[in-house]
Amino acid sequence: MDFTFTEEQVLLRDTVTRSLERDYSFEARQAIARSERGWSPEVWARLVELGLTALPFPEAVGGLNGSIVDVVAVAEVFGAHLLVEPWVASVVLAGGVLAAVEDQDTLARIASGEAIGALAHEEGRGTPDPALITTTAERSGDGYALTGEKRVVLHGASADVLVVTARLDAGPAVFLVDPSAPAATGFTTVDGRRAAHLRFDATPATLLAADAEQLLREALDRALVVLAAEAVGATGELLRRTAEYASTREQFGVPIGTFQTVAHRLADMKIAYVKARSTLLYTTALTEAGRLGPQDVAVLKAQVGRLGRLVGEYAIQTHGGVGMTDELPIGHLHKRILAVDAMFGPADHHLRRLGAGLAWAPATTG
Repeated sequence: MDFTFTEEQVLLRDTVTRSLERDYSFEARQAIARSERGWSPEVWARLVELGLTALPFPEAVGGLNGSIVDVVAVAEVFGAHLLVEPWVASVVLAGGVLAAVEDQDTLARIASGEAIGALAHEEGRGTPDPALITTTAERSGDGYALTGEKRVVLHGASADVLVVTARLDAGPAVFLVDPSAPAATGFTTVDGRRAAHLRFDATPATLLAADAEQLLREALDRALVVLAAEAVGATGELLRRTAEYASTREQFGVPIGTFQTVAHRLADMKIAYVKARSTLLYTTALTEAGRLGPQDVAVLKAQVGRLGRLVGEYAIQTHGGVGMTDELPIGHLHKRILAVDAMFGPADHHLRRLGAGLAWAPATTG
């Protein structure tokens, strides 16, 4: 397998990096995150102009027919710059499921950036397993009615397109719901993004796909690879900033990076980052080759979550008290890693899955 990016992918990464370095400073990002909307339509328009909302989708819906490697290459950059715009929610999560069920009309709106999508799937169990869905769907006239609750739906209170998973005739199915129909409780996540808990009470819905367990598993596995890429991008940025800080911050007249304890900590951070990124690239190559299995996803999620947390904690320790403040990106990068780890099962959950022979089970906390 080839574990390097192509020239075109390197050029894409460089283009996205230059755009964000020019227009998306940490201070600008903080102002956007604190705004009423929580993301910038102007920044979103630039992502659309660069083709990033169309990247993974087929040409038939106006997409660029990009590969999972293309998407991972971009996601790493977004993670390093703490992008709060709804790219993951719309393109990766909602768009990934819409592509799997082949809803071309709705997918075209996502690809063009005209509509923001949200996927309502998680129900508070900390696992993406479609077999554990409890939201129910019943036939109602010419359509269906959904009853249940979805938790932590990214951009769920402001989406233009709402994709919902529910149990239909004892099996998982995928529906489209009017985003204004469910009762929404909006909030800001620990890493500065907007999300909502959604409650469905005989809410009208349009069926997109029945017997959808396998396609949901495959779509969510691909989304987990992209989410891991964001976390790895944030991990690499933590390493870069901490190494820079240790080489310039002085005590007793010398840079703190020359102290043995700090030097060993930086070495451990570098090893952890390389291990996390190597796992990401290997898993991405497996995905591209059509050989991705549940064990590979579990290993990736566990490694990136565990190693990313280590790098974040060491970065904060090296920076001291200032690493915990809102004025530096260090704490925010660490929070993003923690948020990605919590989505669809934290590291400990996936390690337990591996130990139990990949049997699915609700994630536990504490």
